[in-house]
Amino acid sequence: MDHESYSDDYLRSILESVRTIAVVGASPRRERPSHRVMAYLQRRGYRAIPVNPNAAGGTINGEKCYASLAEVPEPIDMVDVFRRTEAAGGVVDQAVAIGARVVWMQLGVRDDKAAARAEAAGLKVVMNRCPAIEIPRLGLGEPEHPR
Repeated sequence: MDHESYSDDYLRSILESVRTIAVVGASPRRERPSHRVMAYLQRRGYRAIPVNPNAAGGTINGEKCYASLAEVPEPIDMVDVFRRTEAAGGVVDQAVAIGARVVWMQLGVRDDKAAARAEAAGLKVVMNRCPAIEIPRLGLGEPEHPR
C-alpha cells in the first residue's frame, strides 16, 4: 500500500466499519490532543478506550484506562496511536497480537517497517493522519454542533 496518500474510499471504509477504538497514549489532561481526539470519537458514537500506563486504573473521558492493549477486556477494532514514532512499532506489534483490524498512527507518526508487519498480519494501516480531521472531511455522520 502507498502510505503517502490514501483514497477517500479506503479511509471511509475504515471509519465506517470500526466501532471500538483503543487510544494508545490517551492523556487525562484536557489540553492534550489525545484527550480531545478521544472525546471527539466518543461524541461521534465510537467506543474509545484509553491506554496509557501512566494513567492506568484511572478514568479518561469516563472510560477506565488500561496500561496496555493486552489488558483491555474486550475486542478492539482499531488502535489509534498517539505515541512518538519511536514507540509506534511496539504498539503496532501489540495491536497485531490482540487481533485488532486497523492501526491508525496519528499526525507526525510514521513507521514503515511496523506498517509492513501489520499489513502482513492482515491489518489495515493509516499513518500520519487524524481520524478527528478525516471524519468531518469525509462527511461521515451528522455535523457536530458546538457545545
